[in-house]
Amino acid sequence: MRRRVSIALALVSAAFLCVAFAAPSQAKNTRVSITDFQWSNGTPVIDRGESVTWDWLGPDLQHSVTGQDPNATQWDSDAGNSNPFHPLGDSFKVTFDQPGIYTFQCKLHSSVRGSVVVSNTLGDPNSDPGPQGAINFDMEAPYVDGISLSKTLIGRKGKGADFSFSVNEPGVANVDYYRYVKRGKKTVKRFAGYSEWTTYLGINTVRFAKKGSGFKAKSGKYKALFQVTDQHSNSTGTYPIQFEIKAKKQKKKKHKKKNKKNRR
Repeated sequence: MRRRVSIALALVSAAFLCVAFAAPSQAKNTRVSITDFQWSNGTPVIDRGESVTWDWLGPDLQHSVTGQDPNATQWDSDAGNSNPFHPLGDSFKVTFDQPGIYTFQCKLHSSVRGSVVVSNTLGDPNSDPGPQGAINFDMEAPYVDGISLSKTLIGRKGKGADFSFSVNEPGVANVDYYRYVKRGKKTVKRFAGYSEWTTYLGINTVRFAKKGSGFKAKSGKYKALFQVTDQHSNSTGTYPIQFEIKAKKQKKKKHKKKNKKNRR
């Protein structure tokens, strides 16, 4: 029984090798786009002597094309560089002169990977790989809607207030706080701190004007400038928000109570 299973497995393996390395594949030079943390073609098939060209189309550009054991370690788009970053439209081309299956992956992201299958059929090294794909890069600021502060008069204990807003893409939101202070006869704005939050697609609710390392939450009147930046460094304009933090209650002086008793 074991012998029959072994023979069957051997026949399947042989059939695969015949298809991959012997049969005419009518392949040609090929392009693979690197975009959105994946390859446009995870298993390109070419003939011996032909090439694969990888194109960095964005928006993510911190990827390498690095050959893996056992037979592709001689190829690396970022040899000697542990932190790859490529300009938009950059390319890396590898010509394969021997049949086989060659595995490549990004040295930073193991899920960004693929295998090149090279047949034993002599190919056409001058074949047209086709045009490079369209650049996929976000240059638009995120859209922000539904900005709402639950209350503009905030308690004195530094707990802040709920602040809600909606965005159409993930990123980072930040707010700079400016406190109104008197300088002689004038009232001026003085930078008083900041808050920052990771944002997600859809409705976000964060704690606004909360006491922390970036903001001391002193009593007084404030103007805040709110802004959202997406993952590709596109920022919105600033949205002004007026609010006030309550002053601490003043303790009644004891001598006043004594004066009242003396009057009686």
